[in-house]
Amino acid sequence: MELFLCVVGMVLVVEGLPYFAIPDKMKAMMRVVLEQDDITLRIFGAAILMTGLLILFVARKGFGTP
Repeated sequence: MELFLCVVGMVLVVEGLPYFAIPDKMKAMMRVVLEQDDITLRIFGAAILMTGLLILFVARKGFGTP
């Protein structure tokens, strides 16, 4: 449970940092995202999801952790 909470905390830090550091750029990015069609967003989301799963797989298996 401790590891899970650490991971959630790190995700929140990484997600919140751009909004804190460059809010004007994030607003512009949100405008761009709103203009995209659903298919493009789904493909982008799937690519990010698969990249995250690959990183998790490599981190768990690639470094010898059972």
